[in-house]
Amino acid sequence: MKYYIIAGEASGDLHGSKLIEALIEKDDKAQIRFWGGDLMQKAGGVLVKHYKTHSFMGFWEVITHLETILKNIKFCKKDITLFQPDVIIYIDYPGFNLRIAKWAKQQGFKNHFYISPQIWAWKESRVYQMKKDLDALYVILPFEKDFFEKKHQFKVEFVGHPLLDSLTNRKKSTAFIKQNELSNKNNLIALLPGSRKQEIKKMLPIFLKVIVLFPRFEFVLAGAPGIDPEWYERFFSGENIKIIQNKTHDLLLNARAALVSSGTATLETGLLNVPQVVCYRSSFLTYQIAKWLVNLKYISLVNLILDREVVKELIQKEFNVIELAKHLEYALSETGQIKIKEDYEKLRTLLGTGGASKKTAQLIVEALQ
Repeated sequence: MKYYIIAGEASGDLHGSKLIEALIEKDDKAQIRFWGGDLMQKAGGVLVKHYKTHSFMGFWEVITHLETILKNIKFCKKDITLFQPDVIIYIDYPGFNLRIAKWAKQQGFKNHFYISPQIWAWKESRVYQMKKDLDALYVILPFEKDFFEKKHQFKVEFVGHPLLDSLTNRKKSTAFIKQNELSNKNNLIALLPGSRKQEIKKMLPIFLKVIVLFPRFEFVLAGAPGIDPEWYERFFSGENIKIIQNKTHDLLLNARAALVSSGTATLETGLLNVPQVVCYRSSFLTYQIAKWLVNLKYISLVNLILDREVVKELIQKEFNVIELAKHLEYALSETGQIKIKEDYEKLRTLLGTGGASKKTAQLIVEALQ
């Protein structure tokens, strides 16, 4: 079978790589072309475009790169037409993927969507177009099945969360501590300010101001893929802080607590059992637009899945040094450690039994056969 996969971000590259591995295992004659990244390329198939060339975040960034986005859409349609896949598999990245899916349906291609767009948060009206254009939708969050099936009469498959496979059984490594010359006194605090420069610029300066208030702890910055460590140093003003690149999960495994920018990282931190404070700040205009459009009680996946505030969320003005220090103190305390980790256990039970990529690959292959 011929598979065309489109992923538009680092997280999509990770989940796409696991899906490619599972597809090749299920179909030894699989031919795969994809938009993704280094992990997907390592898993197999032909890389068409790297996500770094077409990943844009925020209203203003999308507007300023509109010409590039339109060129990419045109190129993608042409590439799909030349390849003639048996199925197109979309991984999240809704702004781009749903446009391609609408066109692909009109051309007679099969559309399967893995990791649903978060339309339960905003742009819920997209569900009507999705019902028309998609042949299958695979969801990874437990509440999504009810959202689509009970509220919108759209049959979906809940496959569990793919992060369970890569995170649940990971163990601390003393070698990681030694290699990076870190403390082994259970006093590490991980800083995860985001994966894009524009969000890091908003988050990191406030993270750094908290360091002086916690002299007994060692703060370590998780460097994002593709960002040079030297770029982060422009924000430093004498802080003694290490930057560890592309080893976020190993860092979290050895951390007592973490300061985390909202996004998938909040769930990763929860699954690795690290108490955290979740933070978010954007420009005033972007925040006001998002506040108007987004219909959510929480911004972190941990709180959304459990439907209550398990980890503290600091948003916009609340994201300041005083509030951040107060809630980090709680996350570091014995009471905070016990309570948050108890709630993380409940989180894991809601996310399925693992094997999301293999389940999805099996369902796709069966549908094609």
